Amino acid sequence: MSKYILSIDQGTTSSRAILFTKDADVFGSAQQEFSQHFPKNGWVEHDPNDIWQTVLSTSREVLSTNDVKPDEIIAIGITNQRETTLVWNKKTGKPVYNAIVWQDRRTSDYCESLSTDELCQTISDKTGLLLDPYFSATKVRWILDNVEGARAQADAGELAFGTVDTYLLWHLTGGQEHRTDATNASRTMLFNIHTQQWDQELLDLFGIPESMLPQVMDSADEFGSTSEDIFGAPIRVCGIAGDQQAALVGHACFEQGMAKSTYGTGCFLMLNTGEKALTSENRLLTTVAYRLNGKPTYAIEGSIFMAGATMQWIVEGLKLLSHAGESESLVKDVPLDHGVFLVPSFTGLGAPYWDPNARGAILGLTRDSGISTIVAAALQSVGYQTKDLQKAMERDGLRPSVLRVDGGMVKNNWVLTFLSNILGATVERPTVTETTSLGVAYLAGLQAGIYESTEQLAKMWTCDRRFEPTMSADERNDLYAKWQHCVAQVRLSSDDCQQQ
Repeated sequence: MSKYILSIDQGTTSSRAILFTKDADVFGSAQQEFSQHFPKNGWVEHDPNDIWQTVLSTSREVLSTNDVKPDEIIAIGITNQRETTLVWNKKTGKPVYNAIVWQDRRTSDYCESLSTDELCQTISDKTGLLLDPYFSATKVRWILDNVEGARAQADAGELAFGTVDTYLLWHLTGGQEHRTDATNASRTMLFNIHTQQWDQELLDLFGIPESMLPQVMDSADEFGSTSEDIFGAPIRVCGIAGDQQAALVGHACFEQGMAKSTYGTGCFLMLNTGEKALTSENRLLTTVAYRLNGKPTYAIEGSIFMAGATMQWIVEGLKLLSHAGESESLVKDVPLDHGVFLVPSFTGLGAPYWDPNARGAILGLTRDSGISTIVAAALQSVGYQTKDLQKAMERDGLRPSVLRVDGGMVKNNWVLTFLSNILGATVERPTVTETTSLGVAYLAGLQAGIYESTEQLAKMWTCDRRFEPTMSADERNDLYAKWQHCVAQVRLSSDDCQQQ
């Protein structure tokens, strides 16, 4: 009898496979990291084979380790790093180039060359996004323009484009299905979020043939079945969502005004706006939160490029810690107003600044500053950047007063205490912290008939710990003003560099 849902969570630095019971409890998991490639300054790539092999091996491992047969899997859900772009040959399945990762900034100059007020407005009106290297469209164009023969192959209808979910589905189904869901499509800068269709005007603008694009499905849908050689028997794929949207679903943020923030490699704050695709006046993104039964629900989102990645730099780059888990005990006695600020704009600044030229800095150092102070500043940078997003949402008339959080960093109580204080908001950590994987398990379960409705899912969400702010408004405002001053310094220096 089928008992489990298999969630495939393909992230920026690792792939995970998690088995959930029908009651949404974690039954087993497997994880495998893979290499990041930085061929040039500001370029970030993955080997597509690494992506596929780590997904395949973790999925097989979690079944074999827990003695689960393929016929015991009800359905598969896939969640993925978004915007990361792959182009492959439709006949062979072989990629024509490495995966260009969402963090990659190689198309900055191209974006700037296109950037007119009129075009930026058109892109924003249609897609809810900003003209930025972050999104898939300019990455696809770069591959077509820079890989020998790619443009001719694309024009001949021989190449397929997809975000990571699409690439995995293609391989899981033995090349039978070229599909994505509306959440991933909404991050490409090629998808009209109002018509829920690929947009011909944008395809023409970026020189991308429509024949390359996947079919766009609901987030809970029949995406196809795995080929028999993958697991030994076919398994239905019933749910797909980009990782941040999956986390929103996993937090059961189904009501308008509910918000979640995920602290993985980057940080992503997303607020459900219901049936309306609200336009931000503060450079936040409008995106599809999920699409069920053909009906999209929308969200406002702010993206921060460096969260867990900042701690990775602290561990691997500066070697101040042997692993990130040491940070909480190291900083527990550091006062919050220690005066040091780390602005982690290593790959530019995300929302609400969208400054690709800003670079990282540590400001306020004195002879008293030691390792614990710098680590505390790195952890606090996540809170300050979230505050930037909260302020932007406030200016748009949307204030998240309760924030549900997930991701590797939320295990750290010191981080969440500071987050609650700097936001002046309640922060809730769920019992199941594998929220992204859980979200796509929910979607797969909805399609497979295990769960009846989003209302049922909302009742299943449980809170592990609630953090309430204890800092005074004056203290909060003083710290945040200092942070803003530091960000201004970093942006000023980036302007200076450009002028030289």
